This record gives sequence, C-alpha cells and structure tokens, in this order.
Amino acid sequence: MARDFDAPRGGDGDDDLQEQSLEALKAQRVGAAADLGDDVDALEADLDLPDAEVRDEELALRVLPRQADEFTCTSCFLVHHRSQLADVRRTVCSDCAA
Repeated sequence: MARDFDAPRGGDGDDDLQEQSLEALKAQRVGAAADLGDDVDALEADLDLPDAEVRDEELALRVLPRQADEFTCTSCFLVHHRSQLADVRRTVCSDCAA
C-alpha cells in the first residue's frame, strides 16, 4: 500500500473516520494475536513493534554519490558540505570537532 506523504491532511471531518479506523486496527490486532494460538507468550502479543507496518513495503530511494563539494566525516560517518569541514587532516565535521 503506497502512501502519499505530500498530500494535504484532512480537516476535522476525518477525526471520526480515523477513530473508527483505529478501533478496527485494534480489533484486527487482537484477532490476529488470538489466531496465533498458544505459541505466543502474552507479553509478546502486547509488544508493539514500531516497524511492523512497513516491514513488507518496498522503499524506493534514489541515492546520489558523494558530490565534489562534500566529504564524509570520519567520526559520525555522515556526508557534509565542505563548509562544515572543521579539521582537514582528520576530515571531521564541525559538529564532531566541538
């Protein structure tokens, strides 16, 4: 299921729909936990994994190679613009040098 994160959010009329959807999701979760049977511990059934919804979704991101005016910090391993280079010898960004 693809989500459009750039789409405008709904107004006040969507609150009832969202509450109904939330209740339906909670009912599905309880039903799914009941279908698992005795193999699932009660604590595991209550455990809410943050990435459970996106586990089966494929993410499509275009990754650009490091540009000529960028560097990779040897401390935090993030790619920064050359203007944030604090130590040329160690190639450390200004955030890590502080």
